[in-house]
Amino acid sequence: MGFFDFIDAANAVVWGPPLMILLLGVGLILTFTTGFFQFRHFGYIMKKTFGQMMSKAGDGEGTISPWEAVTVAVGGAVGAGNIGGVASAIAIGGPGAVFWMWLCAMVGMLTKMAEVTLALHYRQPDVWGDRFVGGPTYYMQKGLGEEKGWGGLYKIPALIFGFGIFIAFFLTMQCYNTAEAISSTFPSIGMIPVALFYSVMATAIVLGGLKSVAGFAGKLVPFMCIIYMVFGLFVVIRNIGELPNALGMIFSNAFTGTAATGGFAGAAVTVVIQQGLKRALYSNEAGWGSSPMVHATATVDHPIEQGLWGCFEVFVDTMLVCTITALTILTTGLWSSGLAGASLTLAAFESGIGYVGRVIIALCTFLFALTTTTGWFTYYDTLLRHAFGE
Repeated sequence: MGFFDFIDAANAVVWGPPLMILLLGVGLILTFTTGFFQFRHFGYIMKKTFGQMMSKAGDGEGTISPWEAVTVAVGGAVGAGNIGGVASAIAIGGPGAVFWMWLCAMVGMLTKMAEVTLALHYRQPDVWGDRFVGGPTYYMQKGLGEEKGWGGLYKIPALIFGFGIFIAFFLTMQCYNTAEAISSTFPSIGMIPVALFYSVMATAIVLGGLKSVAGFAGKLVPFMCIIYMVFGLFVVIRNIGELPNALGMIFSNAFTGTAATGGFAGAAVTVVIQQGLKRALYSNEAGWGSSPMVHATATVDHPIEQGLWGCFEVFVDTMLVCTITALTILTTGLWSSGLAGASLTLAAFESGIGYVGRVIIALCTFLFALTTTTGWFTYYDTLLRHAFGE
């Protein structure tokens, strides 16, 4: 078996039914046991998050404001995958994949709320005294190791988690996707100069520490999300006559699969479901344990307050940003063109607003990727502090 064959086999296992059933199942259990909290109290969630995003931090302990924490988390989740990943899900699974992406996000809101709340509940001041730290390894140590009597056995899942997070560092495609998008839009600019500039920018931000990353994300994340969604909506509005058909395909194909058409090879129902769930889980990271590490640094009066921001994070990432990508592709009719990934999204935007659309996608790819890279370095920092700081 060659290296790439091994990667394909490992990918099939990692993203196979057991993992998706587990992650989706946890969200469903939380949804049922809380009486569909995210639906019944959606207005309250938005009031306590979006409605207070410019409010000052509470009187509780913490390192950065709740808004800065969630922008780092959203920046870490909203990456180049929101542009190319959603397109690939539709290109492989058809329009019905969007329905399963939505469903996974809806139940994932509670999964994210639970893990963020746990991170705040079990957080602690860092041994160097410069910030609060928390996350899966901390609530495994305190919740399982100390409170549940696991002793040192908590280190087994903690090590597996840490290993998985660090593996992502070596497999990330953010820099490559950015260089490819910029160089294809501006042919006179090579991929290597773009990659070097990207690396210098990311390094400069990361070396400033958590507050530097938070300050950068707090200013850039709202701007980049709004820019992307505004231009995406413009493309959808220009093709508004196709919107009913696009929505119809999303719901009908979710349970029947999609027949071959044009450059689309067709997809069975199982493929539709798999692609939709995979895209949602990869995009909003609900159940990953990644973003709770930065949420744990927020200044709040009670853990559940930041947990609500976890719900907000998933909603923005999948229900807004990913949905804009999906509707742009479907209303332009290019989903069955045979294109996939970022190339499909680029083509959809370009068909709606011309070359400006390609420029917007290239710019957003750069910004999305940069906030992902800098956000994830705060996660690595937290894990290293826990592993070697005590």
